[in-house]
Amino acid sequence: MSSAANTGSHGGMSQPTGSTRSGDLRVEHGPGPARPADSPPRAQETVGELVSQLTQQMSRLVRDEVQLAKVDLAAKGKKAGIGLGMFTGAGLMAFFGVGALVTTAILALSLAVSGWLAALIVAVVLFAIAAVLGLLGKKEVQEATPPVPQAAVDGIKQDITTAKEGFQR
Repeated sequence: MSSAANTGSHGGMSQPTGSTRSGDLRVEHGPGPARPADSPPRAQETVGELVSQLTQQMSRLVRDEVQLAKVDLAAKGKKAGIGLGMFTGAGLMAFFGVGALVTTAILALSLAVSGWLAALIVAVVLFAIAAVLGLLGKKEVQEATPPVPQAAVDGIKQDITTAKEGFQR
């Protein structure tokens, strides 16, 4: 397989796939390191050259993985945005549905009492429900504050203590 068959339109590099790409490395059987596909074959490479190649390949791998993560996050962000838009539309329709139900309750109650009194009774009931939900929400928020991940903080403190003990030995 030639290296031209594995290159895309990105400057001779293959697309990031999340793993080592066969187009970037040439694998030889027997002793000897893998080397970039575009480098000429050599009889024996020095340790310095091997370290240099390893550094370059690791750097390229990290850059490719970061690029892959960016592409993946952008695609997921777009899908999440579309989903959130749909949830917003559903919430808006539910809001209008609740308004229609409140109107229905007022109209039904107006069969027993005058219209203004029916509207007043329904409004008082709705405000009472809002007050109860508000108080319960406030209680939940107070229990969640301060917003510090206490388990993580405790774990870090334990790690620091363990490291200090290790240095004292």
